Amino acid sequence: MEIEEKFEELRKRGEGALMPHVYFGDPSPEFSFKLIHTLVESGADLLELGIPFSDPIADGPTFIAACERALSSGVTPRKCLEAIRELREGGLHLPILLTTYYHLMFSKGLEEFCEEAKKAGVQGLIVPDLPVEEAGELLRVTRKKGLHLILQVAPTTSQKRLERIVGEASGFLYLIGVEGVTGAREELASSTLELVGRVRGLTSLPLLVGFGISHPDHVRVLRRSGADGCVVGSAIARLYSERLEEPEKTLPAISRFVRSLKEATKE
Repeated sequence: MEIEEKFEELRKRGEGALMPHVYFGDPSPEFSFKLIHTLVESGADLLELGIPFSDPIADGPTFIAACERALSSGVTPRKCLEAIRELREGGLHLPILLTTYYHLMFSKGLEEFCEEAKKAGVQGLIVPDLPVEEAGELLRVTRKKGLHLILQVAPTTSQKRLERIVGEASGFLYLIGVEGVTGAREELASSTLELVGRVRGLTSLPLLVGFGISHPDHVRVLRRSGADGCVVGSAIARLYSERLEEPEKTLPAISRFVRSLKEATKE
């Protein structure tokens, strides 16, 4: 399913989008498959699948540890794409966004990387360390290959830069809800709601808010502010990282948590 189709389906149902973010291979590929199936069964609308990286500059302690565990389990970019292909062959239809850092793509070759991602079943890419000012070549390649390059906006983004990002964006816009790195937080910053309002005034593209989402109330407040959905990652990783020797035993709790977030998108 394409990103546009998913958001149109959600709009008709009067729901917001929930996009879990997981690093594939943390703490093992086998668990990641089980986790992804649990997330989908619990209401995920899109999936952000991260390729583990040795220096994930946008991530906080929870996801840094997740990357380290995934790399230790032997996960590579190729294995991530193979996993997506396997998920597709198993009947997974929701849009998949692949998160990676620019160096991994550049070292492979942008054309080849995007071609392989598209063939594996990816709908879009999220590249946290690539500013829009330097994204021209990747924007060209992703458009050529039929992929979306999902651009990010932060509370500190200037109006001029925001207008440029909106002009280049497709699929949806990823709003960084807090200054700093990823990680679950107790409260939403007022700057997050202000950011939603700023961006909403410039585009009709869907707006997903990430970084710090950890409670159904966060989702409700963001939906009322004009956001089309939320991204949740570190809060999920925290749940299973508490029992790394038996992470499968945390899947029921993860399912309950994700269902509560999804229900909040309907209010």
